[in-house]
Amino acid sequence: MKAVFVLFDSLNRHLLGPYGGTRIPTPNFDRLAARSVTFDKHYVGSLPCMPARRDMLTGRLTFLHRSWGPLEPFDNAFPEILHRERGTYSHLVTDHFHYWEDGGATYHNRYDSYEFVRGQEGDRWKAMVQPHWERLREKYHARQFSDQRRSYFGQNIINREFIKEEKDFPSVRCFAEGFDFLDRNREADNWLLQIETFDPHEPFTAPERFKAQFDTGWQGPIRDWPRYGRVDELPEECEELRANYYAVVAMCDHLLGELLDYFDRHDLWKDTALVVTTDHGFLLGEHDFWAKNRMNLYEEVAHIPLFVHDPRHAARAGSRSQALTQSIDLAATFLDLFGAAPPAENEGVSLCATAAGPSPREGALFGYFGGAVNVADGRYTYHRFPEDLSQQELYQYTLMPTHIFSPFTPAELASVKLSPPLDFTKGATLLKVPVIERSPMYNNYGPGALLESETRLYDLASDPGQEKPLADPGEEQRLADLMTRLMRANGAPPEAFSRLAFGTASGGDHG
Repeated sequence: MKAVFVLFDSLNRHLLGPYGGTRIPTPNFDRLAARSVTFDKHYVGSLPCMPARRDMLTGRLTFLHRSWGPLEPFDNAFPEILHRERGTYSHLVTDHFHYWEDGGATYHNRYDSYEFVRGQEGDRWKAMVQPHWERLREKYHARQFSDQRRSYFGQNIINREFIKEEKDFPSVRCFAEGFDFLDRNREADNWLLQIETFDPHEPFTAPERFKAQFDTGWQGPIRDWPRYGRVDELPEECEELRANYYAVVAMCDHLLGELLDYFDRHDLWKDTALVVTTDHGFLLGEHDFWAKNRMNLYEEVAHIPLFVHDPRHAARAGSRSQALTQSIDLAATFLDLFGAAPPAENEGVSLCATAAGPSPREGALFGYFGGAVNVADGRYTYHRFPEDLSQQELYQYTLMPTHIFSPFTPAELASVKLSPPLDFTKGATLLKVPVIERSPMYNNYGPGALLESETRLYDLASDPGQEKPLADPGEEQRLADLMTRLMRANGAPPEAFSRLAFGTASGGDHG
């Protein structure tokens, strides 16, 4: 068996042709759907970027006990399992620079080899001690300009001075490195290639030929990086931001098409699996919000695309699956493809096994650490917040105390206690770190960053746009019971239940 895993970042399901999208031509996603099983009810797990990747690699949900952080000593990573059990060679090609920050530094080393393509967003890539700030200030919109050291905005502006031609764009270089691996190794057997690109994550930067088809007539400075939060821009500015996102998706479709051409040219379909998905979606003004991390986990963010080509089941090409699936199913899928058994801690189910079968689960549990716990059952979504986000008992359970940019602070660690092992930590005692308002996580991408915190129930059958929360105590009780069962099965710590007024981990009053 051979496998190629393509992972985009912030790719919106509803804009793709196979899912009914018409605003952006996506002919190559259409080609992919014709060769694959398209999953219609695929959801995220833990969010945002690195928590999602921890779920994908380990096959279990992590947001109930930990925020953004590295893989832990007790975690299972499917590339290592494949290496150990099947001798499978794994290679990662990525421009996702979060792997090289404090909060992601244990991920890329789980692969046999890796290629890091530089230059995306705030990647600390090119060094300019005295940039031409006055010229650059005129070039970029004030809301995405900074001349401060170590600012994502400032570093991105410097990086973009070195990305001039289409071949320079990091996502283009990612796929080129992927083709280089395939040229050298496609005749060999027993390997997995992961091509992972940060696009279409913001800033929405694409070569001019992709932007031309979405021209808005914008005459202002470069405007391709929306803030995380409420929409307060003028309509023409919003249109320019959206148009730049469309351009990057069009570029992603083109790059996917080059990969499909490669599969066609070398007849890889007969012996090579292909899995294509994303980590989460991105709001482009829906619900009056930009981005993610600040608001309720609406469908645009939580309901994501997934395509699976399994060469062992060629007859399934062009079919659709109504099974309720999640990002945690990817680890079990890759283990299944290569004939390896999932570890006891795995919560996922092989997508190969469910592609033509019944749904493997009653509900999909998902969320941000410290925010709502959310559940989808295929028709309803239920989003349950603590009564008061600022007054909740909340702990991080870890042996790797780092945030995205830095180690945990001395203030966070001052009151740390030792916790007995959780169900999935293989006997490892843990640090139990209380979440405080001075935590970088709390105010940047934790409960202190949330602008919405209202418990809601939506019926996707009658309200697919989630515009009218449903008042149905019976349905809410049913989903609260489902949520509790899923949390208990995950081994969530006791306070994860009490913060949602669920009583104890063994059940109790659902309020």
